Amino acid sequence: MDGWAPVPPLMAGAVQTPDGRAWLEPLPDEPGAWLELSEVDAVRAPALAPALAAIVGPLLANTREEIELLYGISEILGRTVSLTEAAATIIREAAAVVGARRASIMVYDERQRMLLTAAALGFNAEEVAPVPVDDPTSIAARVFRNQVAEARAARETRSARRYTGASYLSVPIRYAAPGVPLRCVGVLNFTDRNGGDRFTPAEKQLVTTVANFVAVAVENARLVARERSQQRLRRELELAADLQSRILPSPSVLHGDAIVAARCVPAEWVGGDFYTFSRLGNGRVGVMLGDVSSHGFSAALVMALVLSAAGVHAAAPATPDETLAALLEGLSGELARTEMYLTVFYGVIDRARSQLTYANAGHPHAFRVGSHESERLGATAPPLGLAGVGDIQRRLLEWSAEDDLLCLWTDGLEDAQNADGEKFGEARVLETVARLHDRSPQEIVDAVLAEAAAFAAGHGDDRTMLVLRL
Repeated sequence: MDGWAPVPPLMAGAVQTPDGRAWLEPLPDEPGAWLELSEVDAVRAPALAPALAAIVGPLLANTREEIELLYGISEILGRTVSLTEAAATIIREAAAVVGARRASIMVYDERQRMLLTAAALGFNAEEVAPVPVDDPTSIAARVFRNQVAEARAARETRSARRYTGASYLSVPIRYAAPGVPLRCVGVLNFTDRNGGDRFTPAEKQLVTTVANFVAVAVENARLVARERSQQRLRRELELAADLQSRILPSPSVLHGDAIVAARCVPAEWVGGDFYTFSRLGNGRVGVMLGDVSSHGFSAALVMALVLSAAGVHAAAPATPDETLAALLEGLSGELARTEMYLTVFYGVIDRARSQLTYANAGHPHAFRVGSHESERLGATAPPLGLAGVGDIQRRLLEWSAEDDLLCLWTDGLEDAQNADGEKFGEARVLETVARLHDRSPQEIVDAVLAEAAAFAAGHGDDRTMLVLRL
């Protein structure tokens, strides 16, 4: 009857219920738990009730123990993301409930294709060699492959691996994220059951439930490890990008001789575009800009080598063609080994003589821009790595300190594409430079790169631009 509850007597005995008299019997070792027998006469109840309570009591105790185990595991997983810590506690608590003296959690390592012991009870996990998942003699490997639990009693156990335990229970640890197929991530093993008998179906079901919790622990640990690895990689990439930006020279190097602005926007964290400039004395300035034939870390390493060598050769009293030839000699081995090449422009502007002398190793994006016209500073050699030392020539032309701008950029700028596949193009760069001809080099560089970014948000290649005026 709804809203009615019996009042338990102080000891076993009959009580009146809305449906008649019933007998209440306390369950042994379960304070506050009573067994109710209905429709049993007062003569049979005193003998029947204790016998039934002796059966029901242990079942209730086992169920409560299992619930407490699963609840405890949930608390463990809520407190820690460490697989080692969680696995050690889980395996100890689960082994106590199912009555196993030895137990282990083995986790699958995809890279090695091995089962590694993450936690153990009754033996030292560090002394257990990894188990190949295709091992034909390993019970754990077979359970992992078949994804089917196995249980054997002592008299049935036969193994070429000579397990210390007699009876055993091995259950696959399987995990399935939403939208992802179920996959096996390890195996839960119990051996040496107290008494030596086969593990019961109820214990097998309990261990299967525990395995589901372990699967969550394994995946959480992997996600945390992956996130930490990504954070570490991100920090290293940020450091690499910062270091690369620091090796590019400051425009203040030419203060008093020229006004220069340069900016490099790599497609990845680091890139293969580079520039450098130097004061050569007597009002002469040297300017170099180049592009390694790749991007990312490999190009960044070559770029660092180029800048290091350029810092030495550009400071020497040599003509631009001699400087590029020396640069090629120093880098030829590395360029051949990496199968890379680089386009590079190097020019020397002499204010006193109103001259620009330059050598251009296959770099198409070099211009002299005046207030009325633009002139391409064409190639005088193939790219370094494709050219021989004797292939590099130089050119000389007049330079107006009052009017001329030296404009250099890399192909990532004009090759930037919008959603329709249209390129930003050389014409747009030159139009912007011409329109802002009388502005500062910094304003020109910022404007061009901003227009390119608005035109094509994605980066397929590094974008670099340099503008100089005397």
